[in-house]
Amino acid sequence: MVDLSNSATMSTPAMEIARGRIPADPNGIESKNVTNVLDLWRLKKEIPAPFIWPHADTHPSPTTTELDVPVVDVGAALRCAAGMRHAAAQVAAACASHGFFQVTGHGVDPALARAALDGAGGFFDLPLATKQRARRAPGTVTGYASAHADRFASKLPWKETLSFGHDHHGGNGRVVVDYFTSTLGDDFKYLGLVYQEYCKAMEEASLAIMEVLGVSLGLGRGYYRDFFADGSSIMRCNYYPRCPEPDRTLGTGPHCDPSALTILLQDGGVDGLQVLVDGAWRSVRPKPGELVVNIGDTFMALSNGRYKSCLHRAVVHREHERRSLAYFLCPRHDRVVRPPAPASPAPAPRLYPDFTWADLMRFTQRHYRADNRTLDAFARWLGPSSCSIAPSSNGPAQAEEAV
Repeated sequence: MVDLSNSATMSTPAMEIARGRIPADPNGIESKNVTNVLDLWRLKKEIPAPFIWPHADTHPSPTTTELDVPVVDVGAALRCAAGMRHAAAQVAAACASHGFFQVTGHGVDPALARAALDGAGGFFDLPLATKQRARRAPGTVTGYASAHADRFASKLPWKETLSFGHDHHGGNGRVVVDYFTSTLGDDFKYLGLVYQEYCKAMEEASLAIMEVLGVSLGLGRGYYRDFFADGSSIMRCNYYPRCPEPDRTLGTGPHCDPSALTILLQDGGVDGLQVLVDGAWRSVRPKPGELVVNIGDTFMALSNGRYKSCLHRAVVHREHERRSLAYFLCPRHDRVVRPPAPASPAPAPRLYPDFTWADLMRFTQRHYRADNRTLDAFARWLGPSSCSIAPSSNGPAQAEEAV
C-alpha cells in the first residue's frame, strides 16, 4: 500500500523533475508537431485553425443548466436489500434515459484520489522531453498524447492525456508500476504505485456498480460482475489548459465512450463535462466525494440497447485549467460481448452482432473516430449479420477521441 499520510506535502520525483531539480532525459526526442501544439497553451489571443470546431459542436445551449442525475449510494446497495432495490431503481431510470449517474459509498480513499489528481498535475507540468518518453505509438491506446495531433489533423481537442492499462488480475499486480518505470524511468516508481492503487480502487468500485446494474436489469448481482472480473481496463489522466478562445474549440468533442463503463473523478470546482439530453447540453458539475459514471457502447450492446450510451463532451475555460481522471471499464480482450439469453418466449430482436472488445478497440483506434454511431459503423465493418442496426437517438453523428 502507498503511504499517503503526507500526500498533500509530499514531493515525488516526477514533481521534482517538473521543478527542475532533477535533470530531464538529455536524450529525449521532441516531436515537432507536439512541440508546436504545446506552444499553443501559451497563446494569448486566438487559436489555430486545426483546433477550431464547427459552431454546431461548440455552441452552448441557450441556458446550460445542470443535468439532474441521481446520486447512487453503492455502499448501501451492497449492505442491504433495501439499499440495492433503491440503487437499482435509480440507475434503471438514468440508464434508460441518458446513461449518467453519480455514486457515493464507493470506498475510494479521499487521500488516494487527491494523490492521483496531484500526480496528474505533476506529470503534465513536466518538460516535454520527459513526457515524450511515454508518447503513444500510432494505433495504440496507452501513452502520452498532446491534442491527439498524432492521430488527427482537424478538430483537435484542447488537451493533453496520459493513458495506461490496468489488468484486473494481471501477473504480479504491478502492471501500472511497471508501465511507469519502463517508460518514464525509476524516478516515477512512486507515481506508478499511486496509480496502481487508484486503479485497483476503481476496479473494485466499477465491479460494485456492475452488481447494481445486474440487479436493475433483472440478472442478479453476479452476472455482470463475473463478466468483467478478469477485464483489462484503461486509465486516462486529462489536462485541459486555459484557452484564449474557449467558444471556438473543445477539450473533448462530442462522443460516446466505446468502453462498457466510465468512472470520472473531476478536480476542484471547475466544471467541464456536458451531456446532450433532449437536444440541449447539460453540465455535470464536480461534487466532493462523488464519482460520475456513464454507460458506454459496450454495455449498451450487452443490454441490447436497453441502457443508453449518451453523447457528451468537455468544454474549456479562458481563466481556469482543469484536470480529471477517467477509468474505462473494459472486458477481457477476447471475451465475446453479447446480451444474456432472453427469458421471454418473444424476445426483442438483437440490435448488435457478437463481438470482442479487442475488435471494437481496434476499430475505434485504427478505422473510426468514435461518435454516437460507433456501434452501427462497427457492425457494418464486421460484415453481414442477422442483427438489425439500432437507430441513433442522439442526433447527427459527432466525432471525438474516447478510449
